[in-house]
Amino acid sequence: MRVLAICTYPRESAATRFRLEQYVAPLAEMGIQLEIRPFLTSKQFTELYEGGSDLSKALKLLPSIGGRIRQIFSLSGFDLLLVQREAMFFGPGIFEFLYRKLGKMRMVLDLDDATYVPYQSPNFGKAANYLKFFGKTDRLIERSETVICGNRYIAEYVEGNGKRTVIIPTISDPRKFSVHTNSNEIPVIGWIGTNSTYPFVKRLFPVISRLAEKHRFKLKIIGAGKRDSGLVAADTEFIEWDLARENNDIQSFDLGLYPIFNEGSVDENWLMGKSGFKAIQYMAAGIPFVMSPVGVCADIGEDGKTHFNASTDEDWYNHLDTLLRSEDLRSRMGKSGHLYAIENFSLDTHAKKFAEVLFSAASGAN
Repeated sequence: MRVLAICTYPRESAATRFRLEQYVAPLAEMGIQLEIRPFLTSKQFTELYEGGSDLSKALKLLPSIGGRIRQIFSLSGFDLLLVQREAMFFGPGIFEFLYRKLGKMRMVLDLDDATYVPYQSPNFGKAANYLKFFGKTDRLIERSETVICGNRYIAEYVEGNGKRTVIIPTISDPRKFSVHTNSNEIPVIGWIGTNSTYPFVKRLFPVISRLAEKHRFKLKIIGAGKRDSGLVAADTEFIEWDLARENNDIQSFDLGLYPIFNEGSVDENWLMGKSGFKAIQYMAAGIPFVMSPVGVCADIGEDGKTHFNASTDEDWYNHLDTLLRSEDLRSRMGKSGHLYAIENFSLDTHAKKFAEVLFSAASGAN
């Protein structure tokens, strides 16, 4: 069976890499040929978040729009359309509609985020809201045979719209990591994310400053797009995210941070739709961590065994203080997390579930 998978972002995006690309090989073994066609190229993905005028960025997207148009003429031979979030990150769902109708394919929608919740882009501001067509997700849900959901919160929303759902979390294959044995002479507290989630970790800076008065450690921040933390009391290193280094960078941590705060203009429904991927990624790598138990995150791992949950600043301080004081505890928690990832987030198990969804949707058996 041939499945056409369309998505907005190239493999540099975690959604494309972990919800599509890592399944290509195991699905092939089960008789499913998954062909991924992203809207943006790797170069465009990088340029989109760099400086420059909005007009120049818009002009650079014209070749990708042309590519989506050309793909209309190469739909024959596919048995199913799989849409990871959307065909483009702006505009109505025109290509999803055309591909489905002209290719005479049923459609499966994959939602790893609450894309149905309106939000203001941290990169493009209010102007981008007019191009987002936030009602598009609801229409895609309506036209789908099944919706694959990254967590139960998204599934509840989709089911409320009358559609069948299957929950497949965003996973990081634990087989790609050895059990974490890293123990830096000076402990490293690490965080990995994007510029849109960086404000969450910045919110912890007062806590980190307090810890620096008691402990010697290094704070490593990856992917924030920032250089100066303003943390004079702590040794802080900002590193650009790099796909080739990602696993090694994560395993350079002695303990990880996963803060999520419902503050300012952040929409609570958007937060509740977060997939908890960072927690899964830390456990796969065998890294102990402290996490905000928001939404699905409250159900991931075992508090006190694989990680600590923190709801207040004092929680964050006390749990990080505990982990910094005990190398043995960090080691035990890391090993427990890695085992938990193997038992609950194996690629083989989720690939079989993925295959069942695709075969069922293509046959119209839903």
